[in-house]
Amino acid sequence: MGRRLFPLLLLCVFAFPVCGQEHQRPAVNLELLVQELLSQQEEDNQVYEDIYESLLLYYQNPINLNNTNAEELTTLFILTPTQITNLLKHIRENGKLLSIYELQAVPDLDLITIQKLLPFVTVQEPSLLTTRQDLWQRIRENKNHYLLARYDRTWQQRKGYTAPDTIGNRLTTRYTGSPDKVLWRYRNSHAHDFSLGFTAEKDAGEAWRWHPARHQYGADFYSAHFQVYNKGKFKALALGDYQLQFGQGLLLSSGFSVGKGSETITTLRRSNVGIRPYSSVLESGFFRGAAATYAIRQNLDLTGFFSVKMMDGAAALIADSIGETNLAFGGVQTSGFHRTPTELANKNRLTSTVYGSNLTYKSPDRSFTTGVTILNTHYSMPLQRRPASYNSFEFTGRQNFNLGFNYSYSWHNLNIFGESARSASGGMGTINGFMASLSKQVDVAVVYRNYQKDFHSFYGNAFGENTRNINEQGWYTGLKIKPATKWEITAYFDQFRFPWLRYRVDAPSRGSEYLVRALFKPAKTTSLYAQFRQETKGLNLDAENRQLRYVAPATRRNYLFYLDFSPLPTLVLRSRVQMSQYQHSQPPKTGYYISQEGIFNYGKAVISARYALFDTDDYETRQYATERDVLSAFSVPAFFGTGTRVYVVGQYNISARLDAWLKIASTHYRHQETIGSGLEEIAGPVRSDIRCQLRYRI
Repeated sequence: MGRRLFPLLLLCVFAFPVCGQEHQRPAVNLELLVQELLSQQEEDNQVYEDIYESLLLYYQNPINLNNTNAEELTTLFILTPTQITNLLKHIRENGKLLSIYELQAVPDLDLITIQKLLPFVTVQEPSLLTTRQDLWQRIRENKNHYLLARYDRTWQQRKGYTAPDTIGNRLTTRYTGSPDKVLWRYRNSHAHDFSLGFTAEKDAGEAWRWHPARHQYGADFYSAHFQVYNKGKFKALALGDYQLQFGQGLLLSSGFSVGKGSETITTLRRSNVGIRPYSSVLESGFFRGAAATYAIRQNLDLTGFFSVKMMDGAAALIADSIGETNLAFGGVQTSGFHRTPTELANKNRLTSTVYGSNLTYKSPDRSFTTGVTILNTHYSMPLQRRPASYNSFEFTGRQNFNLGFNYSYSWHNLNIFGESARSASGGMGTINGFMASLSKQVDVAVVYRNYQKDFHSFYGNAFGENTRNINEQGWYTGLKIKPATKWEITAYFDQFRFPWLRYRVDAPSRGSEYLVRALFKPAKTTSLYAQFRQETKGLNLDAENRQLRYVAPATRRNYLFYLDFSPLPTLVLRSRVQMSQYQHSQPPKTGYYISQEGIFNYGKAVISARYALFDTDDYETRQYATERDVLSAFSVPAFFGTGTRVYVVGQYNISARLDAWLKIASTHYRHQETIGSGLEEIAGPVRSDIRCQLRYRI
């Protein structure tokens, strides 16, 4: 009993801060913003969480418009290149902004865009701390200095926590730890000056272990970073965990990577954010070591990085061509779960050593940027994919080398960008495009990509249909029209092909996707939009002979209607209706999701509640819906079957330094005797989850 109470007791010690200017800026619906950036349904929440973490960091630490640059503004995915250029030009020609309301005087900045931007920016003089005090004193006196603790648990017992069964002389597998999930985080940062932090997490099912001899130190996952900026010739110095992004993300795209969504223009072009500190709880997608950016000349920067990181993977003895056996792994496991004996055995089986550099040149007026990236990856044991036709051109071996070139050029209302790279296999990858503001009311973007079937990039995530930049060609056209002050229409059409086989696609295939959304914002407190998306691409269709398959088009259609309305200063109402259809050489199947949410603000307390109904024919018509959560957490559950979903989120400001959150959610499935499968199976039709969090500013 004491072990179960231990995480709850720790919640009384750790916490998270209130941002100094948070009350002065408008509230932001981060869940909706992420939904717009990633409108297509994703299998993995990691994509959502990474974007959410990045935007939340800017919300808690707003960008100072009097001390920013084009790269930083691009990472918000709100402003087009033309709008960024006009904003920076306005500041150069008229002096620093005195008020946030001056944004209305910037050419091409419309009301809808300004309202999206306001929660993430501020106007102020650069802090005097950065010039009058030493680094350690600035760190001690910084206002954005906090501790956080979070606790999660599913109320119903899952199969993985029951007593094991006996099959013959062998006991069945069960989780080795408790069903409690606990997170601790410390963060202290100041924009363009420094950032340091520490994160520890234990997932549900993982055990709390202290065995230094086995490299086990309590929690299952630890992360720490320390990064400083603008120290003489060094623009950035990072130790510990960090991320990198250069060019269009073809080779290095850690974080800030989004794909096709209802924001059809600003999400296409990536920016050279360079080195970024890593503070997320995702146990993959980052580097661990050291990195630095050095200014060789005023317009020429050199970045070098080195990383040694333990990774998860299943290892096995593989016979080579001369009959000798060697230890090899079949693929990197990125879930971060270490709950069962098998998952524990696969933990840290592989060592990844990564090193490289980037050389970036920027013209004096910042209209032209170009760079070269060199990247080398070495694994401690060779990668050997399982024998399958679609794996014929996948990477095998221990080492991969990449060389890439990127560019970006802005001229008046036109921005041209691109990146091309080659891997050690000889495979090439390229992405090129342009964005143009044809008028104040019309923006257009076109992107072409070609990632050959033998192009291998382990840390890239450039724009595309696949989750990885391999075996894909395509053309994307995006459009944004503002026919009136309160209206915005966005649309895109993407046509793509896959020259080689893919998983569950046993032939070269092609497909297309398009989206149309109409947004109406009659007032600051009211917005509504309707959206339609259709995607068609090839998928295996089983014949009567199970050994014979052929590829047939599978079509998915999504309809969405969303209303956000605030009838009172203390009340926000959000209504959501969505439907999907799926057809694959069969009569179409459908799924529905309807929800109503209310957010009540009573000064020190904020209470959110949602009631939802869902009804789907099968898993293919499952419904995804973003949900409100405790600060710094993000939820986008998938619903299939028939049932109801209810949740309540409460926030209370206990004091000027201490806040508390509590979320209770329950899903009730009809016509089901169990929920989930495998070790996650719950006996009964109801699943209830609780999440509580404290934050404390030091």
